[in-house]
Order: sequence, then structure tokens, then C-alpha cells
Amino acid sequence: MSSRRLFLLDAARLSAALASSSLSACAASAKGPYPFSLGVASGSPLPDSVILWTRILSDPLKEQSTPPVAMTVRWEVAGDEAFRSIAAKGTAVAAPELAHSVHVDVKGLVPGRWYWYRFMLGDAVSPVGRTRTAPAREDMPGRLKVAVASCQHWEFGSYAAHRHIAASSPDLVAFLGDYIYEWGPYQLRHPSRAVRTDESFTLAEYRRRYAQYKSDPDLQAAHHAAPWIVTWDDHEVANDYGGLRDERLAQDFAARRAAAYQAFYEHMPLRLPKVARDGFTSVEMFQRYDWGRLARFHVLDDRQYRSPQACPKSGTRGGSNAVFARACEALRDPRRSMLGTEQEAWLESGLATSRAKWNILAQQTLMAQSSSVPIVKPDDGRFWTDGWDGYPAARRRLLDTLVKHGAHNPLVLGGDVHTFYATSLLPDFSKPVSKQNPVVATEFVGTSVTSSSRPQARTEEHVAKNSHMLYGRSDRRGYMLLDVTPKETVTHFLGLDDVQNAKSAIAELAAFRVADGVAGAERLA
Repeated sequence: MSSRRLFLLDAARLSAALASSSLSACAASAKGPYPFSLGVASGSPLPDSVILWTRILSDPLKEQSTPPVAMTVRWEVAGDEAFRSIAAKGTAVAAPELAHSVHVDVKGLVPGRWYWYRFMLGDAVSPVGRTRTAPAREDMPGRLKVAVASCQHWEFGSYAAHRHIAASSPDLVAFLGDYIYEWGPYQLRHPSRAVRTDESFTLAEYRRRYAQYKSDPDLQAAHHAAPWIVTWDDHEVANDYGGLRDERLAQDFAARRAAAYQAFYEHMPLRLPKVARDGFTSVEMFQRYDWGRLARFHVLDDRQYRSPQACPKSGTRGGSNAVFARACEALRDPRRSMLGTEQEAWLESGLATSRAKWNILAQQTLMAQSSSVPIVKPDDGRFWTDGWDGYPAARRRLLDTLVKHGAHNPLVLGGDVHTFYATSLLPDFSKPVSKQNPVVATEFVGTSVTSSSRPQARTEEHVAKNSHMLYGRSDRRGYMLLDVTPKETVTHFLGLDDVQNAKSAIAELAAFRVADGVAGAERLA
């Protein structure tokens, strides 16, 4: 990597340093096309700071619509929507090496309050976004409202779910992966049917894909409504990839993954994670956020460090498979990991030191065991190997860690499987709940924003064959809304009437309550 590129990566960690560099000489002219076509966003909230994001791009599908020079962007944060009370302001550089994206780490803010923000370039003013800081570390907030979403394939419907997320006025949005999908025509309208074409492989193609997705006004509205915390799953890179192996077993997959990782950072309201000196070949994405003493979010990465999927379909393909447990010896290998040893140790430390009332694991996929056939003996079962069922020893280590450290009120959130689930997590899923096999945590999995799923009848069959599953619903798209208080967490499963209709209504399909100090969930509706 060139010394200039390394400088930019280092300087991105300190926006003030970047703003004072020699690249800041070129500002936008007062006239020209509107440069904020992708809106604005905020995220990664701390008690005294938050990340603000935008990207300078006038035509979402034409990266060349932005001149290949650095531009000085002004930003403001205010305590009111009319910007009469300015809390912070400054400048940052939109550099072509990072797709003219802007990440501002605004510091010195007051804990636990709402702010409004905007960017300016020349005479152009961005949309106004609303954000907030986390409460002070010793505070106990009375309530936290969290919207949880995942899996928004452009090809399979409108983003009406995001319109409803914005209208719900959450304190926080947690997005659990598959923000983009790697294939589909580059177009600015959601199609009536999916066409598998134009797969993204290069940095330019991933940048164009993010711009396509972020052009949607409903998605922009959800970003403008509240700060986000985000993690990634497979489709931000390629279907079913694990570590440095993809389905194709491509020799150049590391370069593709690095391009995808860079594009993800360029389009998300993230502090620059730890990045390798040779660029985005590896990016430390696991994160921890405290909401006072009410909740601690442990945000996991179950893609980058995982062992490749067990027992693939053939020696010439990687990726997932559906296998009978007794026929796949690798499933019993205790060395296989979903999170990697470093992240497992980081999670254990975060659970051991947590003083939060609720410990929320924000991760990608269904954690509970899900066999497609009845289990009579411990080695029975047919499992999908891309989820936690493909890593049973790693799952057991995680659940044992929850018990070992007595993490208070653990909740696991997931996405990926395009289905609403409420489940009880057990040390041994082959045995009934007992004193020797207690409920360790409750899991809530959200359906997809758009991505298609299996028929509801098949999901009901799965629930019937897995007694620890309390609920399953796969025929509706939507999101989850969590109401977290010191006494309880209530999770609402919200499903759209018609994912193809951008104006679709939404309805509550089910709701579950987890009481403080009580393992397991109670259905309310």
C-alpha cells in the first residue's frame, strides 16, 4: 500500500488531523448538483460523543459525478432542530480515497440527550438528522426503545419497514447484517421480481451497491431518526463466506473481502475500527456499547473469524449445507469456532465486567438449535451448517460463559434467517428444561426487511420439532421493537401487510416479555 493511502487510513481516525492536511484545499463550488443524495446518518453513541456520517455524491449510480479531489465539508450539531443552539461545529475532509465519505467523531456532548446535525458543502445543506448520546455510565434510564432490523435485499420489496422504524421514534437502531446483497441490477427502483445479475466483486462495485441501497428515502428516514449500531453478515461480501473462504473457493477472495470491508466502513456511521497496515484486509468489528447501567450491547462479528462451514456439499464448493449430525464428524470438533479465540475472550471479559441490568448480544443469526427432523437420541438431528447449529461446541462455550459469569438478564438478538423466532437457550438442547439444564438466556430473532423466506407451514414444523422454540413466523417481513426498562424487556414482532408496497401498513404479530431476574420469555400477544 502507498504511503499516501496509509496516511489517509491513519488520518481518518482523527478527522481534525485529516482536515488540516494538504488534501483540504479543494472546496465545492457554490453551484452544482446536490451533493447529499445518500442522506446522513449517525451511530456508535457514547455518553459524550457520536459519529456523524455522509458521503458526497450527487448521482448514486455514478461515482464519477463527484470530482476526484478532496473537499472540505462543514458540519453542525445543535440542541434544537432549528439550529439556534449550536453545541458543536467544525470541518472535515471528504477524500476520494475513502469514496468522499465523511466520519466525524463529535466529542464533548452532554450524556443522554437528543441532538440535531447537518452537513454543508458550498451552498448545499444536507438533510437534518436526529441523534442522541448514550446516558452517563452510572445513570439508570427508565426506558430504552430499540428497533432491530436485518436482511434488506433490494430485489425483494420496498423498504416500508424503515418508514415504520422512523415513525416509531426509537432511541437506537440495531442493524444485524445483510445491509446490502452482493447481486442485482444497479437501479434506483425496487423491482417487481428479482434478477440475479451484476454481482459485486470490486471496491467500485461495492461502493455503487451501497449507494444504490442508501438512495432509498425510507432507509434514509430511518437513519435520520436515531443513531445506529451495526454489524455485518455474509452478503456484505458474498453468500455464506466464512473467514477467508467463499462458496467458489476463489483464490483471490481475500482481495474481494478487503474491498467489501472498506466499502462497508465508507458507508456506515462507525468509528474507524482497527485496520491492518495493508488496508482493510482484516477489520476488528466487534464493539461494546453501554446505555448507562440499563443495558450493555455486545455487538459480535460471526463472519470474519469463523472456521469454514463443516461438511460442505462437495470438495469444489464452500459454504453451507444441511447435514445429519451423525454423518458430519466435524460438527463435534471442539476446536471449531464461530467468533474466533480473540473475540471469545473479549466477549467473556465484557460479560464478566458488566454492571448492566440487561446484557444484550447483538449478533447475526439464529443461536438456538433448529433441527429439521425430530431428535430422539443426542446425536440425532439434521442441521444447517452456516448458523450456530454448524458450530455447536462454540455455542456451548458461549452459553457456558453466560452461566460462569452470571451475566445479568442475557438476551440474544439475531437476524439472517428471515424469520421471527422467540427461543429459550439451553446448555443441552437435546434435553428438557430442568435444574441441571436451565434456560440460560432468551433469544429474539427478527425477520427480514425484504428478503424472502420459507412457507409458514415449514416454520411451524420446525417449531414443533424443537421444544425450546416458543414462536416462529416466516411469512411476513418487518422488524423487531424492544422496550427495555429496569423491570422488564418487551419485544414486539412487527410484520408488514405487503412488502412490495412502499406504503404498506404494519401490525404486531406477537409480543414477548422477559422479566428482570427471570430466565425465559412470557408471550403477551
